[in-house]
Amino acid sequence: MAILAPSLLSADLSNLAGALKEVSVEGVEMIHLDIMDGHFVPEITFGSSTVYWLRQKTKLELDCHLMVANPEEQIPLFAKAGADWITIHAECTYHLHRMLNYIHELGCKAGVSLNPATPLTNLAHILSDIDLVLLMSVNPGYGGQKFIPSVLPKVVKMRETIEAAGLDTKIQVDGGIDPANIREVVNAGTDIVVVGSAIFKSPDAGSTAADLAKIIQ
Repeated sequence: MAILAPSLLSADLSNLAGALKEVSVEGVEMIHLDIMDGHFVPEITFGSSTVYWLRQKTKLELDCHLMVANPEEQIPLFAKAGADWITIHAECTYHLHRMLNYIHELGCKAGVSLNPATPLTNLAHILSDIDLVLLMSVNPGYGGQKFIPSVLPKVVKMRETIEAAGLDTKIQVDGGIDPANIREVVNAGTDIVVVGSAIFKSPDAGSTAADLAKIIQ
């Protein structure tokens, strides 16, 4: 059984509250928010103030994926805004262990994201400090990209490593996931599946989210 986390990156950004309400259906326990700063990735999306106002609209867990160049500056802002999970990229800090401790000190669950080309060995000595490993199945920065199949063996290996260590670390996969491949992604060992375009570009986002949630339950 896996959890579906709709990504608001692909929603109508002029009506985020409406999009949030639309996908708050049975089987959805988490909302994924892609935070882009225009430096680590080209695009700019949400700030902490957006997270604050969304927090007032929902009791679902808010999962903030920070694609930012200086996460130490942004972490406290999103924690204060009401994030439940804060995930940072291994590629954007020299002090990953310190950042994970910082997130925990602020009362949030801590995640680490790896780009498709970043090896799992980067996490070898800190896995016990991580609540969530986000394996990107596209190169970060844009919604609507095609799923990279070579990430699936990476998911399998990450699942084997977590189980061998006796940990409860969650695996999340994000990028290019749709009805055609979501079952395969879960079968590889994914706990949390992030879906954006396949939900919000469909004729009925709520029904699509509900259907996808049923597939992976």
